[in-house]
Amino acid sequence: MRIVQLANLYSPVSGGLRTAVNALGRGYVAAGHERVLIVPGAVESRVETDTDGLVITVPGVPVGAGYRMITNTGQVLRLLDELAPNSVEVSDKLTLTRVGRWARRAGVRSVLLSHERLDAILAPRVPDWVPLERVADLWNRRLVGSFDAIVVTSAFAREEFERIGAPSLFRVPLGVDLETFRPRGGTGSHHETRLVYVGRLSAEKHPDLVLGAVRVLTRRGLAVRLDVLGDGPARERLERETSDLPVVFHGHVGDRAEVAEKIGAADIALAPCPVESFGLSVLEALACGTPVVAAARGAAPELLTPGAGLAVPPTDEGLADGVETVLTWPAEDRRRRARARAEEFPWSATVDRMLAVHAGAPVPAGVG
Repeated sequence: MRIVQLANLYSPVSGGLRTAVNALGRGYVAAGHERVLIVPGAVESRVETDTDGLVITVPGVPVGAGYRMITNTGQVLRLLDELAPNSVEVSDKLTLTRVGRWARRAGVRSVLLSHERLDAILAPRVPDWVPLERVADLWNRRLVGSFDAIVVTSAFAREEFERIGAPSLFRVPLGVDLETFRPRGGTGSHHETRLVYVGRLSAEKHPDLVLGAVRVLTRRGLAVRLDVLGDGPARERLERETSDLPVVFHGHVGDRAEVAEKIGAADIALAPCPVESFGLSVLEALACGTPVVAAARGAAPELLTPGAGLAVPPTDEGLADGVETVLTWPAEDRRRRARARAEEFPWSATVDRMLAVHAGAPVPAGVG
């Protein structure tokens, strides 16, 4: 097959979306398929490699914090006419949705990979009087009518499409790079509890809760240190408000091995966002043998098994209580259980299931 992937908001500072698109694309190439990726950038370019296939960058409009969005969909459709794919995979619910209608006219299979739950990400951005569920349902019905298949990554993400009775709905959990993200042999004999947060510093990710938990734990007398890996519009404010706390802001860390090293050095990873549609950073922490304290809402709890982590109320106190509870578990046991859970999610399984979706074949069973 020739599979064309299309993604907006794909950039060097992207988190889970970029990781997922890259891992899937490389998996398609490794399985013997042709892969083309179309993403926005500052200038137009084409680069082809043995591992990534063909990557086409088209001019995109800046939308803040290093992200761009394709608005000239006519150019994209002309590219698709040229490329003549067997299937298209769209990682976007806004400007690239016209691709689904193009595919139907061209007799090409179309797959929408849903990276976020619409009603959840809109909630902190719109007034309370807006009927979010109805707005999300209207837009999602449009998406369902445009694509041959809708892929979600969790039960939480599936709910918004089940609500409207979407046909051809597939649940395909993401995977994790088990070589890069692996246990580092323990955290040593440091005197404080090391915590880590990996994620964007923006309102919808709720990083304030992590910093609030550090304040609560410090007040309770627990010696802690928090490493924050990520950047975003809230960083300056958060640094200012936590200057008296044992917190180190590392900014965006582009080297995946360095990210894995810092996660592996932590005793516990914190995942406060209550609207995650999967929780790739949670899975990466588990792969490092680092147990996770996560918000009890959203998809992250679906990744946690007994002894590998704990789902708690998404509050300062809830996260702090979770940290103290996990610390009562034997260190070697919690690290072993975390890694064992992550090993259920190799990228190879995700790629196999996505290739089945692209081919219109039965999708292999997998973990949930």
